[in-house]
Amino acid sequence: FREMNQRAPEKVIELAIKGMLPHNSLGSQMYTKLKVYAGAEHKHEAQKPEVLEIQG
Repeated sequence: FREMNQRAPEKVIELAIKGMLPHNSLGSQMYTKLKVYAGAEHKHEAQKPEVLEIQG
């Protein structure tokens, strides 16, 4: 987990979300629409994202 978190932190979030989705064709469609970015730079500037602080 630590190695994956250092190499590809977005993959950790993707796998966590994928595990929460239904395991059928609807879940597959939902997963294809998921967008996870490793940094603060992304194409969705007009959407006013909020900062989420995670304690751990």
